[in-house]
Amino acid sequence: MSAPDAPPKPIAPVIATDELLRRPPANPDYLREKLAIQDLAHRMADRPGEVVPRLVALAMEICDGASAGVSVLDSDTNRFRWLGVQGELAAMKGVTVPRDNSPAGICLDIGGPVLLTYPERTFGWMQGGGSPIPELLLVPLQAKDAAPLGALWVVGKGGGHFDSGHARSMGELAAFAAIALRMIQAEERLNDALKFQETLATEMSHRVKNLFALIENMMRLSARGAVNKEDLVTKFSGRLHALADASALVRRGLDHLPWDGADFAEIITRILRPHDEGRSVVRGPALSVGERATNSLALLFHELTTNAAKYGALSADQGAVEIKWDADQKDLHLQWREAGGPVIAPPDKQGYGTRLVNVTMQQLGGRIDYDWRPEGLIARMQLPISSLNS
Repeated sequence: MSAPDAPPKPIAPVIATDELLRRPPANPDYLREKLAIQDLAHRMADRPGEVVPRLVALAMEICDGASAGVSVLDSDTNRFRWLGVQGELAAMKGVTVPRDNSPAGICLDIGGPVLLTYPERTFGWMQGGGSPIPELLLVPLQAKDAAPLGALWVVGKGGGHFDSGHARSMGELAAFAAIALRMIQAEERLNDALKFQETLATEMSHRVKNLFALIENMMRLSARGAVNKEDLVTKFSGRLHALADASALVRRGLDHLPWDGADFAEIITRILRPHDEGRSVVRGPALSVGERATNSLALLFHELTTNAAKYGALSADQGAVEIKWDADQKDLHLQWREAGGPVIAPPDKQGYGTRLVNVTMQQLGGRIDYDWRPEGLIARMQLPISSLNS
C-alpha cells in the first residue's frame, strides 16, 4: 500500500508543537523509562528482530497511546515505510509514504518533537486509517551526530493527550532505539559482506577447477594432433591465448556477483582482433553467454580464425570475415563467411582443428555445416539458446 505523491495542504494549521511544550509534564516515572530502555537493550542483543515491535509497544505504553509505529526512511526512494504499527492504525503497517507528504518528513525537517492535531486535514491519505487522529506526536529516530533513520510516532486518544513529559520520554526512547537499530544494520551489513566473500571464494574455486579441467583436456588433444614439439607449442599456445581472452571476460563478473555473462559479439571480436586488423564484420543481436559456453565458443572461433589466417581469407591483406547471426526463442543461427582470400578447395581429410570445432559444437548441442566455395568458406552453425547459459 502506498500513499499518493500529491503535495500536502498547508501544514501550519495542524502544528501544535509550541502548545505541547507549554503543557506541564505529569509525574515522570523514571524507573519505568529505565526499565524500558534496558528491555530494548536485551532484545537488541538476543532477539534483534523484536526491537522495532517492542519499541512501538513501549511508546504506546509510556504515552498511553491509541496507536503507534515507526516510519523508516528509504534513502533510495525518499519514502517512509511504516513498520511495527500497533493499535488502531495497525492495518496500515507496511504503507509507504513520500517524504514530502508525510508527518515524519516534517519531524525530520524540524529535527525535534512535533505535535500535530488532526493531521489528516493536511495529509488527506491518512483518512484511510479510519478514526480521526486528534493528536499525533512524533520524535526523530536519530542517534547523536548521525543521520536520522526516520521517526517514532504515537497517536493520542483525544485532544490535549500529550504533554512535554511525553515528548522528553519519547525522545530518549527513540535516541536509544536509533543506536540499537544502527548496530543491527551494521551487523547485517557485516554478515552480508562475509556471505559475499564466501560466495566469491566458492565461485573462484569452481571456475579454477573448470579451467584446469579444460586445459588438461586441451593439452591431451593438442599432443595427439601435433607433428612435433614446436607444432605442439604453437597450437597449444594459440589455444591458451584464446582461453585467456575468454577467461578475462568471465573474470569481469567476479567483481559484481551474480554474473550476467559475457557478450557474444565481444567473444568473437576478441578472437578475431589479432588477425584481421579490424577488417571483419561482426553483427547480430546482443546475447549473454555463460562461463562454460564462453570458453567453448572461444576455442571454436579460435580454430576457425586460425584456419582462416593460415589458408583462408585472413591470410590475404584484403581478406575479411563476416560473422552474422540471429536468434529466436529456441536457437541461434550463425553464418561465418570468408571473402577476399586465395582460392580454396575442400580439405582432403579432417584435421585436428576441424575435429575440435565439431566436438565443441556437439558438446553445446549444436551443429555446423561447411560450404567450401572457391571464393571462401561459408560455415553455418545452429546452437540451442539454452546452451549459451551454461
